[in-house]
Amino acid sequence: MKLLVIGGGGREDALTWKLAQSTEADLIYVAPGNGGTANEKKAVNIPIKADDIDGLLAFALKEKIDFVVVGPEAPLAAGIVDSFNNAGIAVFGPDKAAARIEASKSFAKEIMTAAGIPTAAYQNFTDINEAVSWIKSKGAPVVVKADGLAAGKGVTVAHTVDEAIIAVNDILTNKLFGDAGASVVLEEFLEGEEVSYLVLTDGATIMPLVSAQDHKAVYDGDTGPNTGGMGAYSPAPTFNAEQYEKLSELVAEPVIKELRKRGIVYKGILYAGLMVSGNNGVKVLEYNCRFGDPETQVIIPRMKSDLLKYMCAVSEGRLGSMPAIEWDETPAVCVVMASAGYPGAYETGYPINGIDAANALPCVKVFHSGAVNENGLFITAGGRALSVTATGKNIKNAIDNAYAGVSKINFEGAHFRKDIGNKALKR
Repeated sequence: MKLLVIGGGGREDALTWKLAQSTEADLIYVAPGNGGTANEKKAVNIPIKADDIDGLLAFALKEKIDFVVVGPEAPLAAGIVDSFNNAGIAVFGPDKAAARIEASKSFAKEIMTAAGIPTAAYQNFTDINEAVSWIKSKGAPVVVKADGLAAGKGVTVAHTVDEAIIAVNDILTNKLFGDAGASVVLEEFLEGEEVSYLVLTDGATIMPLVSAQDHKAVYDGDTGPNTGGMGAYSPAPTFNAEQYEKLSELVAEPVIKELRKRGIVYKGILYAGLMVSGNNGVKVLEYNCRFGDPETQVIIPRMKSDLLKYMCAVSEGRLGSMPAIEWDETPAVCVVMASAGYPGAYETGYPINGIDAANALPCVKVFHSGAVNENGLFITAGGRALSVTATGKNIKNAIDNAYAGVSKINFEGAHFRKDIGNKALKR
């Protein structure tokens, strides 16, 4: 099969790496790809941006692509799956209508409410004065969210009323997130631990993946602004096996059924961001319509089954005929190495040293996020440059292995959290 993977982050590097292991994958084009995908034996990077739907479709038709895997949320929300399906090309990912579950937080909240899914109380606003009045009446802490897609950076956990008002002003008045901030969702603040719960679904059958926990805040101790993710580990010990099995009927099945009531068949990955606490149980913070990043970098290395076969089954609506996915019990940990200043302004173009040395360590795999290969030299090209992933005989060993990999790598201004996985150790 000739495949096309769309995207250029750590998630797409991990997916390409795994898809290349399939005996059914002969050639994998990656658009636009990165330094890591360029190193895969079966993969070839092509200089087409992930949001250039017309360009990607023309390429797929010309090259007679058999199967397409869409990584990022933006092209999914823009309807890339609809375009490829209309052209007769098989693709993994939800169509435009289904992708609204991530593209619009207010739509997601509406679905959750209708489906009876536990979630935080909320209100949606387009008027700044009404939003400020609501904040003043409710007080802080409060969670402020841009309604649309903001690359994981449109959420502020405001601990004071003034901080919440500033965040609302940034979204509605200053248009910090552009069209994604046409409206704002204000939510009650939930305390607990965040857990990522991902399932494969063809709109009828639901097949859970293993759990993971992301680290959103930029600094140790979950301090500083939210990022796209500074690291992750899998499994997340928040749930035991029995509790994990019940999550599907609590947070996955109801949303799939509610969408079907509205004529929407959800195919692809459904990712629920959960908040788990002893007092409130499990509540859904948000839904995403794609694999998480960096959760993919710790989930995919633990998958023993052929990912491509399951993606094809999802696309063809026959997931129910597939056997259960086989998983390696070995835990995995990912530490993101970011550019100085991220998630704010940052500089790129710095040489990266030590990637080969890190990859040479047992149990370590460096996935490229914002890094490119220029004349044989790896260069920083994004806020999150690398995802250093490692497995280990236990979570402590996996953490040690990941940081051993990080210690081999250096570039100007490299920043990484030093406490990835510590929550798991405490358990």
